[in-house]
Amino acid sequence: MRWDLLFDDLESQLDQEQRDEERALAIEEERLRLARLSLRERLVAMAAESGAPLRLELADGECRSIRPTGFGRDWLSGDLVDTAHGPRRCVLPLAAVAAVLPSREQVRAGLAPVAPRANALQERIGLSFVLRDLCRRRSAVALTTAEGRFHGTIDRVARDHLDLAVHEPAVPRREREVRGYRIVPFERIRLVGFE
Repeated sequence: MRWDLLFDDLESQLDQEQRDEERALAIEEERLRLARLSLRERLVAMAAESGAPLRLELADGECRSIRPTGFGRDWLSGDLVDTAHGPRRCVLPLAAVAAVLPSREQVRAGLAPVAPRANALQERIGLSFVLRDLCRRRSAVALTTAEGRFHGTIDRVARDHLDLAVHEPAVPRREREVRGYRIVPFERIRLVGFE
């Protein structure tokens, strides 16, 4: 009988040690997962889970609320929530995000693991591809850069910059309406608004 008690005690100690080891391993795995988490992945998780607009502070200090509709490799697209006039849709380079100003729920949602998304092709597309699409469509854009806001039409998109024909917002791009041209490096772009 004493042997039975001894073996029961040893067995319970072994079980406890195994549970402690599994718990420590789970904690370490979660630490490693969080260490590999990118800002883009957190934004995707926040958008998927909460459904609320993301409040973002841009590199120029401006705060914008955006309801994301798509994520690429280095950009997000969405609907501008806090606009009374001007463009309602936008493309935002992730490099232009100075800070995310989330709600408590969004912080929790942003830390949750996200299942792989069905549209894997879109997630591999870079900013230049999206800007080329706006160029092909001849869409009028409101280009916010580190230097200010400019209205016009994107004429060309190169590897790391674009050419913008500057004209009035409500006017279609015609040579006689163009007031000037701007060649803008991608790293200076804060937001590209369009209809």
